[in-house]
Amino acid sequence: MKELLQQYSAYNHWANKIILQSLSGYSEDQLNQEIVSSFTSLNKTILHMLDAESIWWQRLKLNEHILVPSSQNGMNFNEASEQLLRTSASLEEWVKNANEVNLTHVFEYRNTKKELFKQPVFEVIIHMVNHGTYHRGQIVTMLRQLNISKIPGTDFVLFRRKK
Repeated sequence: MKELLQQYSAYNHWANKIILQSLSGYSEDQLNQEIVSSFTSLNKTILHMLDAESIWWQRLKLNEHILVPSSQNGMNFNEASEQLLRTSASLEEWVKNANEVNLTHVFEYRNTKKELFKQPVFEVIIHMVNHGTYHRGQIVTMLRQLNISKIPGTDFVLFRRKK
């Protein structure tokens, strides 16, 4: 299980880097242009990805007080990108150094509605990676709606072929 989680967390970090690098050349207008999707712009989608990954990471670290990064006034795309990559890198590093007990440990957390849950760490890591994959797919669709044709591939198989 650890090997697979290492691959998944490394993939998540790699795919976030690829998609964020591709978006870094776009103007603020393009990043904030309204598009029909779960989140109404590329920038809002990135902020959501950052919030979700950061919140889950804080839960895994058993932080009592969860901070929502996008609640910081004036966070721009570059700041959000840097913070998302730091969080992805932290998760990747943690998984690399984790043992079976760390990965199977069942921990308690509260969701944003303050409901209490218990889950093993490995399930949350799988969720984090799947969540990022889902929203990177939305970003690809949003880019196509903006008539952008140069879109990077972020499939897991592409990541593994580079190894």
